[in-house]
Amino acid sequence: MGHVAIFTDSTADMPPDVAAANGITVVPLYVRFGQEEHRAGVDLSTEDFWKKMLAPGAPIPTTAAPSPGDFQKAFAAAFEAGADAIVATLIGTKLSATHQSATLAAQAMPDREIHLIDTASTSMSTGIPALQAAAMAREGRSAREIADEVTARLADGQLFVAVDTLEFLRKGGRLSAAQAMIGTVMSVKPIITVVDGAVTVAERQRARVKARARVVELIAAQPIERLAILHTPTSSPDEVGAFREQLLAAIPYGVDPAMVTTGLIGASTGPHLGPDLMGAAFLKRR
Repeated sequence: MGHVAIFTDSTADMPPDVAAANGITVVPLYVRFGQEEHRAGVDLSTEDFWKKMLAPGAPIPTTAAPSPGDFQKAFAAAFEAGADAIVATLIGTKLSATHQSATLAAQAMPDREIHLIDTASTSMSTGIPALQAAAMAREGRSAREIADEVTARLADGQLFVAVDTLEFLRKGGRLSAAQAMIGTVMSVKPIITVVDGAVTVAERQRARVKARARVVELIAAQPIERLAILHTPTSSPDEVGAFREQLLAAIPYGVDPAMVTTGLIGASTGPHLGPDLMGAAFLKRR
């Protein structure tokens, strides 16, 4: 059985150490601050992105998909390194042109086996499928088996994130102005999710503490196989730790600690979500 290389993109918000430990290649999106352009996670770390984002008077960053050439170069490098096939889990097509770029790259390599999975989501709801794929690749499963099983499990994945404002999603074109207005009325704190590939307001709470507590309830309503806790640097390590413990304690039957990651929202999703959030992506147990 040949070696299967696993790919995802930087919207997956996968912590670099987790990607490295699982042999996952992350293709970066571009992040622009005014005239400055950076590759997320390559020449702009997540930590440096947030320093720029939170700096007084900083321009609101924008993002752009990798080019087909970026994907083709990354795919070619994997094959040159000995891969026989590639499986890539990518941000949903309604949220980014990233999957389209990867498709064009794959079409330019017709003699190679490349499976592209549209996760119809983002952040670690794109990253968790990559971790599943990497685990199956280590077991020696074929690329076709991996792609089929990961795709079949997409329906078991979801995310809930409590954000401070919907303004960043509106400015980035990920929410309509009408939906974004919800977050300004009575200073409510929205909880967002992804439904049918689009960002949606799941619920609204009157205070940040209540919103985060409700996220725990929403996630802990079912047994969880994999969990990825997501936050921004505006939350202290103590806040993040407390949220993690609260969430793990609430989940039925518990979660294997090896199946739990904690990481910062990265430079590819941060511009759309804003600087103050807490939540998690998860895979329901079957």
